[in-house]
Amino acid sequence: MMELPPLARLGGRVATGLTDVTHDPAALDSEGFWAVVADFEGRLTCARFRDVRPAARHPVRAARWDGPAPGLWTTSLDRDAYTAGVRRIREHIARGEVYQANLCRVLSAPIAADADIEALADRLAARHHAPYAGLIRLPGPGLEVATASPELFLRREGRLIESGPIKGTGRTEADLLEKDHAENVMIVDLVRNDLGRVCATGSVTVPDLCAVERHPGLVHLVSTVRAELREGAGWPELLAATFPPGSVTGAPKESALGIITALETAPRGPYCGGIGWVDADRGTGELAVGIRTFWIDRARQCLNFGAGAGITWGSDPEREWQETELKAERLLAIASNGSPYDTKPHQLLAARPGA
Repeated sequence: MMELPPLARLGGRVATGLTDVTHDPAALDSEGFWAVVADFEGRLTCARFRDVRPAARHPVRAARWDGPAPGLWTTSLDRDAYTAGVRRIREHIARGEVYQANLCRVLSAPIAADADIEALADRLAARHHAPYAGLIRLPGPGLEVATASPELFLRREGRLIESGPIKGTGRTEADLLEKDHAENVMIVDLVRNDLGRVCATGSVTVPDLCAVERHPGLVHLVSTVRAELREGAGWPELLAATFPPGSVTGAPKESALGIITALETAPRGPYCGGIGWVDADRGTGELAVGIRTFWIDRARQCLNFGAGAGITWGSDPEREWQETELKAERLLAIASNGSPYDTKPHQLLAARPGA
């Protein structure tokens, strides 16, 4: 297979002509347009592109996407392992070690050697609108990511910073419980504290709390946190203070990360990290939380996708498992050979667990 050229499609722009790749966050305060992927485990990749233009409203399709058969998807945590993990987190909560922890699983399926992540991104754009949809293809560093994220991690306009944490998911608004609202408020408090470490004293505000947003196939509770970055601080300090995103870790964050490490059996990679762009010349940028995200692992020649749920004392293990099914079902169907409207979750996921 001939290697495809580097490409980024982010924030309504298409970027080509790769000039530089670095892992140094200070580069984001230098010059140029950067595509950014920070995976959950903390590996940061920043790719600077020379040629940036507005994306076409109706782009020419790059290639036909030939996805995996629906029954080939496997999961790093099966139903029994996932519900046991929920019960274990509730034990940690009962002991006062954590208030909330996000438990995730990684779903994988084999794909053809010539599968192109741009073709999958085109398919997602056509069938699943998302406010922070994007594509990054960097064959050299081995990054091939397509996201349909609905969640804002960090937006920067000069010194102004905004985050939009999501917590609380249901098929309809009537499905949202008091537990979902409590979960959202906990994470908003965590995001406020994270931003307070690097923003001007007294500048952190919450203009919107627990607003209902509708997305394809489900609804979310979304809040908005704003702050002003303190003088002398830039992207390195901002990322150090806020990463990984609070909505996909838990509270307190360090305790939740320890529990995640103990319970999850596969690395999250770009899933639950940060994906987006930075225009260093203008002092602007927008990183989404890497949820509803696919990435290709060429070493194993498979397509990966993550799904998870925030676990609190009020969590029911079976309901939390079903929440991960809800988050995965539509997007896995789009990525698989089959219609996104006529394939049920039990048809998509193989019975056997696997990484």
